[in-house]
Amino acid sequence: MFILKKIISALLMPLPFLLLVGGFGLCLLWFTRRKKLASILVSISLTGIFLCSFQPFTTALLRPLEQENAAFVSTTQPISYVMVLGSSQVIDKTFPITSELSPTAVTRLVEGIRIFRLYPGAKLILSGYGGLNSHGISHARLMAHLAIALGVDKRDILLFESTKDTKEEAYQAANVVKNKKMILVTSASQMSRALYYFHQAGLQPIAAPTNFRASNQMRDFVPDSRFLTQMEIVEHERLGQLWQRITSKLLNPKIEHQQAEKVKPETL
Repeated sequence: MFILKKIISALLMPLPFLLLVGGFGLCLLWFTRRKKLASILVSISLTGIFLCSFQPFTTALLRPLEQENAAFVSTTQPISYVMVLGSSQVIDKTFPITSELSPTAVTRLVEGIRIFRLYPGAKLILSGYGGLNSHGISHARLMAHLAIALGVDKRDILLFESTKDTKEEAYQAANVVKNKKMILVTSASQMSRALYYFHQAGLQPIAAPTNFRASNQMRDFVPDSRFLTQMEIVEHERLGQLWQRITSKLLNPKIEHQQAEKVKPETL
């Protein structure tokens, strides 16, 4: 299910989907007499690619999503855990560790470390699956290596290496955090979806969104791949929210919580 979900979501991202539409239109143009339909499909493809790489359009869609939760400043509440949700990575020993982690992962981790240092005695939870790579290192462990290089004591780090998505991360966190207070760090665009799962798991984390991308102060009217990335984020989150609603009605949260209790966090 996990791999199937990844494949389907990848194909529904703006660029692959629009290229498929355009490719189908070209096939109709070359091999059939349905010229009008072919022209419509190719036009949809080109117009869609233009809009998805046009900053005023993509920012208008992404900014409301990112602004649903305010950036974290500080809190007087006693904080026991700061949890950083994982992103993506590549394993290439010719790269420094800051390049093996994706820019999103580095941004989340740096913000997590910044907040973690505000609360002596807290633990830093790092999550990220490692089952799909052949290099024997999880995303959570790679983030931990960078955290240690940036001065975090390895005794203060807990790893969630078996969690494959945000929902599993939430239920495993509930098993560890219990009734203590936690700050949750992830990208601003993902925060509302993440909070839904953490609330479902019985936690009330303090939101610390980071990796903001959509600023109203920037106006660029030339199509650019940077803004195509913004559109991909919007599409990814909207699909994630739709999947969230569907699975929340079909699956029993109590069963998932019991399964999470069987998985213990790793330490370095």
